[in-house]
Amino acid sequence: MSTNIDTLENWERTHDCGSLSANNAGTEVLLMGWVNGRRDLGSLIFIDLRDRGGITQIVFDPKVSVVTHEKAHVLRNEWVIAIKGKVSPRLKGQENPKMPTGDIEVFVTDLKILNRTEVPPFQVDGAVDASETLRLKYRYLELRRPRLFENFRKRHQVVSSIRECLNRNGFLEVETPFLTKSTPEGARDYLVPSRVNKGTFYALPQSPQLFKQILMVAGFDRYYQVARCFRDEDLRADRQPEFTQIDLEMSFTGEEGVMAIFEEMMKDLFKTVLGKEIAIPIPRMEYTEAMDRFGCDRPDMRFGMELKDISGIAARSDFNVFRQALETGGCVKAIKVENAAADFSRKILDELSRFVSDLGAKGLAWIKITDNEWQSPIAKFFNQENISGLNKIMDARPGDLLLIVADKIKVANQALGMLRLEVAKRLGIIEKDALSFLWVTRFPLLEYDENEGRLQAVHHPFTAPLIEDLHLLKDSPEKVRARAYDLVLNGVEIGGGSVRIHDMSLQDEIFKILGITREAADRKFGFFLEALKYGAPPHAGMAIGLDRLVAIMVGAESLREVIAFPKTSSASCLMSDAPSIVEESQLKELGIGLLSE
Repeated sequence: MSTNIDTLENWERTHDCGSLSANNAGTEVLLMGWVNGRRDLGSLIFIDLRDRGGITQIVFDPKVSVVTHEKAHVLRNEWVIAIKGKVSPRLKGQENPKMPTGDIEVFVTDLKILNRTEVPPFQVDGAVDASETLRLKYRYLELRRPRLFENFRKRHQVVSSIRECLNRNGFLEVETPFLTKSTPEGARDYLVPSRVNKGTFYALPQSPQLFKQILMVAGFDRYYQVARCFRDEDLRADRQPEFTQIDLEMSFTGEEGVMAIFEEMMKDLFKTVLGKEIAIPIPRMEYTEAMDRFGCDRPDMRFGMELKDISGIAARSDFNVFRQALETGGCVKAIKVENAAADFSRKILDELSRFVSDLGAKGLAWIKITDNEWQSPIAKFFNQENISGLNKIMDARPGDLLLIVADKIKVANQALGMLRLEVAKRLGIIEKDALSFLWVTRFPLLEYDENEGRLQAVHHPFTAPLIEDLHLLKDSPEKVRARAYDLVLNGVEIGGGSVRIHDMSLQDEIFKILGITREAADRKFGFFLEALKYGAPPHAGMAIGLDRLVAIMVGAESLREVIAFPKTSSASCLMSDAPSIVEESQLKELGIGLLSE
């Protein structure tokens, strides 16, 4: 049967399309790849040939081969070809410094057309971009883009570096099950029906938490896994229903041991992949300090603009909004935007007021510091003594802008913390190439869930409380701090972990506080609790989100840029059309029926 495509026969590539340089001049080479672009000048045909290594300009010249030059006239973008030719330096003045191979070109002596393509739905070279919907539907075409492919090269390097570090430190890579027991705490599980045991279900793991702790009971001592995790939750821009985390657990250690391993890992990783030095030890900050100074538990430390409590001065003012907030147990806090008063018009300040209102705050007060006075609607409520006192607390100077929120402590912190980031983005003062790592430690162990009407674990119910706070468990459990720690990079939480509870009596006490009966605990975690009875060693662990870490490292705006086949915000795959309806016979085999609407 005759076809319009050639066979490779005995052709084997000698180089990729990104490796040739002037040092290869005069060398006979054999390249293969996709047509990235073409310029047909009649006498000469120029093709940019692309593979995962890069792009090389190839030239079809009738003086070199009349037959090959004639054959090249039909080539179009994204056709797959193989060529033989000789490397030649480009003419002086025609070099392309933007291409690693820009000093050379290959004059083609032989051409094979390995495959043709329909007209692509968008230009792979990115000259004209397409909608995200179209790009996700034809994801395999978007993945051909060198910029996107480079993300996955970096991702591979990241995982390789992490594995090398952990292997060097005596960790064993162990795979834990995908089909496991549903333990509904936190996000919803993805459920998988069992055909063999009709009416029962597996769950896809939200994390390997219980299994990795059981590995510590089993004496594995140091475990890690590049773990796939699944959570059936409403999606945001920085979330996917399936994701990857670097998961580890260590026996006979506590916070210090785990944090030291991750610091070594980050130092190696950023040096190897990005050529950047990370100073260790990484700075630490307790949760309460982070909330007080930055309004959130993952502060971006690349710029200042810290929150300051001005409740004392506010209480002495005549401004009722401030005084009412304080009388109801709230606070008055402010941030200083240095030398930026002139950059914020009344219109912009109104926009910022709506911004904090959308976050739940009652409003935003502002003060522009001038040489002799305040320019502000609230200036009349402060006498000169209080004006001087507030200026001193805020270290305010002429040209500065003060932004103030009076509300409940939690609301004021959250609103000002988010406002701090918004203002920094508007002013462009965040240094994008900076790397600011921070450990946030000693989180609350428990928090009150108003919807559930009970205390819940901030991390998970197996997190150990601080030893010095154990006496508070009985009468003031909400004041107990956890032996938990998060790793923050540029204001993004990239991972977290904790020291685990390995004493069954303490675990029972935590379950009791959480309102989990022994029967419910056995039903949800029985196999794990049984394991704790048989000599569980002290142990601690941590996991970092691989997708999020790589996204920061490559400067991606979305996690979808570092996940090969991502889902949309509705948890669907536009390329494969998943999820999809299945045959009635499949449901019957599983013993499942669908409810009619």
